[in-house]
Formats: sequence, structure tokens, C-alpha cells
Amino acid sequence: MPLSREEARSLKQLGASIRRRRMQKELTQQRLAELSNLDIRNVQRIEAGEINLLFSTFNRIRKALECSWEELAPND
Repeated sequence: MPLSREEARSLKQLGASIRRRRMQKELTQQRLAELSNLDIRNVQRIEAGEINLLFSTFNRIRKALECSWEELAPND
């Protein structure tokens, strides 16, 4: 099922939030992938807003970045 424009926009915002936090923590995409137990290509696609995250994937990234849900949530 294709995403609505609003959903696609939210995924891009979420990806940008993850990227900002990763850079604040001075982590490479490779290191975030390792800490989150993800493939680096998935981290790249998540940050680009290209894929819809599973709850468990989002939670692993959030824990690796040591931040709250609210810090990464898109601001609509």
C-alpha cells in the first residue's frame, strides 16, 4: 500500500531527525548501523526517508542514539 503524502513527509522528517541526532553524537552511519544491529544501507534509506520503519527498528535506533521518542518524532 503506497504512503500518503503526509506519511511520506513524516518519514522524511523522521529520517532527518535521526541524521541530526547521529551527527550530534558524532556517529557515522556505519557505527549507528552496528549499534542498532542494522545494515548500513537500511540506515542510509531510513535517514533519506525512503523506507517505513518497523517499531522495533525505530526503537533500536532510538536506544543507539540514547534519546527519547519525542526527540526523534516528526513535528507536524
